[in-house]
Parts: sequence; structure tokens; C-alpha cells
Amino acid sequence: MKFPNIGDIATKEVVSIDIKHTFEDAIAKMLKGEHRNIIVVDNDRYFVVGIIDILNLKTSKIDIKTPLKDIQLVNVPTINKNQNILEAIDYLNNSIEYICVINDDSTLYGLITHTDITENIDPDTLMDNYRLEDFLKLGRRMKWVKKDAKILSLLEDMVSNLYDNVVVVEDLIPIGIFTTKDIMRLVKNDIDLDVEIEKHMSSPVQSIKKTFSIREALTFLKERQFKRVIVVDDDGTLSGIISQKELITLTYSKWSSLMKEYQEELRDINKKLQTKNIEYENLASTDALTGLYNRHKFTQLYLSSYASMVQRHNKMSVILIDIDHFKKVNDIFGHNVGDKALVEVSKMLLLVLRGVDIVCRWGGEEFIILLPTADLEGAISIANKIQKSIREVKIDKVGTITASFGVSEVREGEEMQDAINRADKALYIAKKSGRDSVRSESDI
Repeated sequence: MKFPNIGDIATKEVVSIDIKHTFEDAIAKMLKGEHRNIIVVDNDRYFVVGIIDILNLKTSKIDIKTPLKDIQLVNVPTINKNQNILEAIDYLNNSIEYICVINDDSTLYGLITHTDITENIDPDTLMDNYRLEDFLKLGRRMKWVKKDAKILSLLEDMVSNLYDNVVVVEDLIPIGIFTTKDIMRLVKNDIDLDVEIEKHMSSPVQSIKKTFSIREALTFLKERQFKRVIVVDDDGTLSGIISQKELITLTYSKWSSLMKEYQEELRDINKKLQTKNIEYENLASTDALTGLYNRHKFTQLYLSSYASMVQRHNKMSVILIDIDHFKKVNDIFGHNVGDKALVEVSKMLLLVLRGVDIVCRWGGEEFIILLPTADLEGAISIANKIQKSIREVKIDKVGTITASFGVSEVREGEEMQDAINRADKALYIAKKSGRDSVRSESDI
């Protein structure tokens, strides 16, 4: 699996503002683009203004026209656009939702979120199989109030406990939600906050059941472009509230924990799979009886050897071998003895040939040999050597056997089958002339 670079997944359309501007300018820009946060640029340093800062502004009675440079802002971590997504995993433990992506000269390139990181290292199985109720910390950062609660009295509690929303309930049934975006609009329009939350809450609320899977919950949030969702029991009673960021981070944390827990087991499984893969590759490349390469593997090796021949301006030749009167061996002594003869010939070929030579069982009693760096004359010499060695092989019950040979030299620009066809024609001449002989394309 190939993981992307940070720059590949970053959002390039970033809402930002220079640190020389005022808090009022920042709020106006956030409202215009309906953003919950805005990046503040101070040369090669980056900060974020968010909802909590606006809440602090109101509770601390700071003038909305205060320059951003005079306010204590939260620093945003940065990461180079050329870094791999895997190098950003540590940022998941950061409370800041955003990470600034920078160019090599430290200028702002874009923005990524925790969601961007975890979506590109996606623990699919957990998302499909874990339910919201499986996370024991569900609703840990939830606050709920009755509809007659005063907004102004809630601000200090929201700031000190970092709540970015309040759920409004009646008999523990969610009837509305009040978020920091609502507060931002009220502050911007200088609306009186000493009123009941019922007047400015969003209602009715959309909720999901706690039996939803993580993926179902994320799909729900994505389709509605929500940042968070209220979770209820089967009877509609408030069970908690969870955000998109929490869902993905919790899932990743669980996945990471499982990976660490079973890493030893995974290594063992991977090792076994690699071993099996080698076994299957060998099975797919070799002849079951003789252990020599099969036609498929020979073709692959021929093509790579041919490319080397052309590149280095070398010679290359082919020898086709057919064991003489092999049908009689099977008819008289049985196929088991015939198989034994093929095995013994295969062993002899491996002993006689050079390390660079490639030998394959072509089919039945036929063998084919590829001779890299050998011209026609050299190939004929090797064929004569093999012919003599075959005569010396002792086969149980059969005694000695012989073979016929056809030799050709590979020509640049031709197909593999062209060279084999010439060797086959030479082999036919060898068999016609009494067998146990070597013939080449020169005899055709």
C-alpha cells in the first residue's frame, strides 16, 4: 500500500488573516465563510482563532476591535507538504484540530485535519464492527441543560470546561442544541445573552441511536455536514454526544492498540504468507515430476535473457532434446520407469550445464535448454557433451538410453518461437537420420 504525501491531501483553500488585523475582522471573515476557525498568519508562524477564543473575548470583556497581535492565541503545529502521511500520526494526540501544511520556504501551503490523516490510514474493520456504545467515553465532554437556562450563565462554564456545544433537554429527551457558532453570531450582532437558551437553540435536533456503527455515524455526519451528533437510546433518551474528530480518533487509537497487541502474531502470519508465496511461486514455475522449469517460466527467463543479449550484444542459442524411443520405454516397462528415466536425465542435465544455462521440461520426453552467451558453434559443442552424458545414464530395468538434438542460434529482432522452430526442424532431421545425433539449423 502506498501512503500519500501531506501535500496530496491538504486543503489548499485556507481561510486566513494577517495578525495585524483585529478580532472583529477575524469574526467577520469566519461568518462570511461559515467557518468555526480561522488561521492567523504571523510571518512563518501560524495561530488559530476559534470559538473558544470568542467566548473568552466575551467573558473577559475584551474589546472586539482589539488587534490579533495583542491577544494570546493558540499556536498551530506545522508539517511540510512533502512529508509522508505516516509522519503525521503523532499529531493525532494534539488537541488542535488543524495542522498547517507549509512549503519549503515555510509559507502557508494548505491545511489538514485529524480527519484527513486518519481517513488515509483507514482502519475499515473497526469502523464497520464497533458501535457507538462500545466507546465507554462517549459523551465525556457533553453538557446538557433545560430550556430555561440563561445563555450568559453558561458562557463561563463552556470556556473553563472547553465545551463547544450544549444539549437542551426536556425529561432527558433532546429538544435542541446550542453551539459556539450560535454564540459567535450573537456576539457579532451584539445580542443580549442574558436570555433563555430556548430562544436561540437549534431545534428540532437530528440524532442517531447508540447501536450505530462508527462508519454509519461518520456517514451520517458527512451527508449532513455536521461536526457532531447527538446519540440516544432506543427510547430517545439522551445517551451522549460525539464529534466526527472523536469518532475517527477513537477508532484509530483502538486500531493502533490492536496492531501493537498483535504485532508479533502479525509478523508470524506475514512470515508464513511469504513462505507460502515462495512455495506457490515455485509450484507455478516448475515441472512437478522433474523439478525443472516449466514452459511458462522458461518464457519469462527467455525474454529477460534476450533483453540482456541485445543490450550487451552477446550471442544466445537454444537446444531442443527428445529422448529416443521413449514410448517403448513406457509400453514395455511402465510409466513409473519412464518417469524415473525423465528424472535421471533431468539430474544429469543440471550437473552438466553451466550455471547461467536454463533448462526446462518442454513436454513429455522433450527438454529445452537456453544457452546465454553461446553462439551456434558453442551450443553444438554443449549438445555433443550432453549427448555423451545421456548415454552414460543408467536407468533401472531399462539400462541406457539415447536422445536426439536440434540446435539454433537466437537472432536479434525475432520472436522466441522462431528460434525454437528452427531447433525443432533440426531435431526432426536428427531423428530422421537415425536418432542419437546432434543437428543444427545449418543442416536445415
